[in-house]
Amino acid sequence: MPQPILVRNQKYFAPNVILPPKIDLLEHYPSPENVHDPLKRPIRDLRISLIDRCNFRCRYCMPKEVFTPAYNYLASDKILSFNQIIRLCKIFIGLGVQKIRLTGGEPLLRKGIEELIDQLAKLSTQSGKALDITLTTNGSLLAKMAKSLKSAGLTRVTVSLDALDNTSFQSITDSHYPVERILEGIHQAQAEGLGPIKINMVVKRGTNEDQIIPMANYFRQRGMILRFIEFMDVGNSNGWNISQVVPSREILATLQTHWVLKPLDAHYVGETAKRWGYVNAEGNLDPLAGEVGFISSITEAFCDDCNRIRLSPDGVLYLCLFASTGYDISEWLQPNPTIGDDLISKYIAHIWQQRLDQYSKTRINALKQHPIEFFQKPKIEMSSIGG
Repeated sequence: MPQPILVRNQKYFAPNVILPPKIDLLEHYPSPENVHDPLKRPIRDLRISLIDRCNFRCRYCMPKEVFTPAYNYLASDKILSFNQIIRLCKIFIGLGVQKIRLTGGEPLLRKGIEELIDQLAKLSTQSGKALDITLTTNGSLLAKMAKSLKSAGLTRVTVSLDALDNTSFQSITDSHYPVERILEGIHQAQAEGLGPIKINMVVKRGTNEDQIIPMANYFRQRGMILRFIEFMDVGNSNGWNISQVVPSREILATLQTHWVLKPLDAHYVGETAKRWGYVNAEGNLDPLAGEVGFISSITEAFCDDCNRIRLSPDGVLYLCLFASTGYDISEWLQPNPTIGDDLISKYIAHIWQQRLDQYSKTRINALKQHPIEFFQKPKIEMSSIGG
C-alpha cells in the first residue's frame, strides 16, 4: 500500500496557456478528417464551463480558504458569450462531437442559460441526430428552473450530492443550504422529464462514508442512478490525500451487504462509470430500482477510451480534467473575427491529434514511486472546467 501523498493547500495558480499560432501558419494545417488522437480516441463529448463561480464551497472543489470573497473571478467581459459558444459548438460537431455537457462552477448561476440551451437544441450531429444536451448542477436552483430548462430543450441533468444528512451536507458544501432544497430540485427535475436523473456522490474517507447506504437506499427507491466518485486530485487547492480515497471496490462491497448487484454493460464507448443494477428476489434486474455506478479515476483509470474535451468560461480548451496546459482560442471568437470556422476547426483538430493525456494512468505509476512533485504540478481547477 503506497504511503499517503498530500497535495497541500497552496495559493491558486493557473496552468500554462498556449496562445494560438498565426493565421498564415494555420492555413497550412491539413483539413480535419476522421479526427483521433495518437491513442485512437475520437472527440465525442464537449464539456462547457459557463461560469467560474459557485454558491457552494465544497472542500474537494472550491475550499473557502482559496476561493474567498476577494478571489479574482473572471470579469463578465472575459466570459464567452452565448453566440461565441454556439459558434464553437458548430465547429466541434463538425469534428464529431455528439454530446454537450454544460458545467461550471455552478452553471445555473449563468444568467439566461435557457437561451443558450434553446440554441443548442436546434443543432444536430453529423449524422442528423439530436444532440445529447446535459447539465451538471449542485441542485440549489433546480427546483425553480427545472421547468424552463426542459422547455428550452435540455435533455437531462446530473446533480452533485454527497450526503442526505443535513449536518453532513452543510459541512461538505460549507454552506447554509438545506439538503431538502436539493432533493426538491431533483424531484422537480424528474417530474419535468429531465431524466434519467443521475446523482454524483464524491466519497471521502472520514467525511461521508456513513452516507453510502442511506444515499443508495433513497435513490434506489426512486429509480434514479447514483454514481460514486473517488476523491480526486483535481486542481491545486483541495488538499488531496490518497489516504482519504475510498476505493470503488470498497463501496461496492458495502452495498453488497444490503443488496444483490449485477454488473451492466456500458451504454457507449468512453462512459466514465461502471454500471451495476439491483437484483430482485426472483434473481432478475429490478427495472424500478435504478442503478449504481462507480467513477474510479484513482484505482481503475479509464483513460484508454476518454473522448472528452473541455472549454473554460474564458475560451481556453483543455484536453484532460487534470490538464497542466490549456489552449487559448478566445481571441479568435471576438466580434468581427478575422479567422474563419474552417481554420479554427483545423487548429482544434491539430491539438487533439497531438493529445497524449492519460493522467490517471500516469498517476497509478507515480503513486508506486512516491514522486510528490508529480502531484504539485499546476493543474486547472475543477471550478473552471467542471467535472
